[in-house]
Amino acid sequence: MKVIYSNGTVAECPKEEELHVIRHTAAHVMAQAISHLYPHAKFAYGPPSDKGFHYDVDLGDTKLSDEDLQKIEAEMKAIVKQNLPIRPSILPRDEAIAFMQSRGEKYKVEHIGDLPQDAEISFYTQGDYVDMCTGPHLCYTKGLKAFKITTQSGAYWKNNKDNTMLTRINGIAFASQKDLDDYLVMLEEAEKRDHRKVGKEMNLFMFHDEAPGFPFFLPKGMLVKNALIDYWREIHTRENYVEVQTPLIMNRHLWETSGHWDHYKDNMYSTTIDDNTFCVKPMNCPGGVMVYDSKPHSYRELPLRVGELGLVHRHELKGALHGLFRVRCFTQDDAHIFMRREQITDEIINVVNLINEVYTKFGFKYHVELSTRPENSMGSDEDWDAATEGLKGALDKLGLPYVINEGDGAFYGPKIDFHLEDCLGRTWQCGTIQLDFQMPLNFQLEYVDENGEKQRPIMIHRVCFGSIERFIGIITEHFAGKFPVWLAPTQAKVLLVSEKHSEYANKVFDALRNAKIRVELDDRSEKIGYKIREAQVVDRVPYMLIIGQNEADNGLVSVRSRDTGATETMSLEDFVAKISKENKDRV
Repeated sequence: MKVIYSNGTVAECPKEEELHVIRHTAAHVMAQAISHLYPHAKFAYGPPSDKGFHYDVDLGDTKLSDEDLQKIEAEMKAIVKQNLPIRPSILPRDEAIAFMQSRGEKYKVEHIGDLPQDAEISFYTQGDYVDMCTGPHLCYTKGLKAFKITTQSGAYWKNNKDNTMLTRINGIAFASQKDLDDYLVMLEEAEKRDHRKVGKEMNLFMFHDEAPGFPFFLPKGMLVKNALIDYWREIHTRENYVEVQTPLIMNRHLWETSGHWDHYKDNMYSTTIDDNTFCVKPMNCPGGVMVYDSKPHSYRELPLRVGELGLVHRHELKGALHGLFRVRCFTQDDAHIFMRREQITDEIINVVNLINEVYTKFGFKYHVELSTRPENSMGSDEDWDAATEGLKGALDKLGLPYVINEGDGAFYGPKIDFHLEDCLGRTWQCGTIQLDFQMPLNFQLEYVDENGEKQRPIMIHRVCFGSIERFIGIITEHFAGKFPVWLAPTQAKVLLVSEKHSEYANKVFDALRNAKIRVELDDRSEKIGYKIREAQVVDRVPYMLIIGQNEADNGLVSVRSRDTGATETMSLEDFVAKISKENKDRV
């Protein structure tokens, strides 16, 4: 595939960059279509991404309907059919500003104002449309073969809530119609699995306008959440972690010392107590540091692995909120490991193995990224180099493939991120391992070495689930609500064929409940077919126990499987043993 660069060079596009160029070109074609249909539109940013492309547009008082999105897509197809050449040009900064001002593009003018004074600005032209862009792009609009406008949403200019709210028009583009069709099928399946829809059907969690971004977990949702937490505690106890709980609100001074106030205060909630500013914690780490610093430590105690299921709060823009995936409060399954320098590699390997065990339990594949020092960071070059090499060394020793993600580390240290893949091929960043030389320095943490000398420990921040709430959203969609037995909010449901079997049905119910099985009894005066369908399709219960005359007379249960639809008759004792083993083995 040939592409044209901003300097006018036409060349073959590297295979791994083709989709990026296609989507970038699609964003420009969409903007041209919007300019034809809405001549008053002012354009902001229009980037491609791994998920497609979008353009943020100021449409004034114009509100778009679904039919309007279809009209934009139709106009895009007309532009593609014209096979317009796409040509670059370059202007000095001052001329570029004047040019954009002449076209009334105030957002482009402001964007140029953010660029260096000596910058030359590149543009791409296709027919009557000109856009400021670094490229590259397809050479002709006809090269755009498969695309679709998908949704619209709101987006603040420069992601700042004090700026104008723009209309973000989203789309997707692929190299072929087949790829697009496959993607649309996946979207249709994803819509069926949407955790907000499934969660409502199964009564797991809810949202309310009185608390935007703050999820409510209902009784059945708490059963799922607690099952995850029980698993987390079991494996962390096995790996010699201790568990602590730190305060939700702590003095601003603490967050200034940790560096969060300077680097993260726009995302933090604060309040005034006794004339002092206190912050609601957005992260657990400063509290974990205070626990470590509460008493002296010897080298013999290290590594010290300290876990915390901490509720954290972060201010997210209202337009970015999305079910359990983007919330303003969530539970981090945090742990902070305090160690000596020579223990870095082994501890990171242990954490990687633990995270691998967790993801394997849920059937997830994953890939790993190593994120390096960002521009807005704290600490010395020497510490950052040592931390980065420590992470690389552990990954290399494990033989685990990874991709370098330049400049995306935390402000206090580099990190390893785990991106898991669900059953639809979507990826989610969940687990992370962050190596931190800075916070132990900021808080003057110490331990006494074998020679009686004081030394500075190194700190690992790590999570497995990431956010428990978000992880529940992910697995709800991954399993389409059909959780494995150990996670299912209702593991078995007793269904009566007739009221005359209620005595035996209650005996079955009591036996399961006494065996610590999460069980419900459906003794409503409804037809058995209706009860089965509701339990299987709506409640997604793994096992339905059908109780009729034969079962009552012989002490049996007819067990219908949610996953196969097959029914097997067995003794009550055998079923209790079967489901108890599945629960214990977490399958």
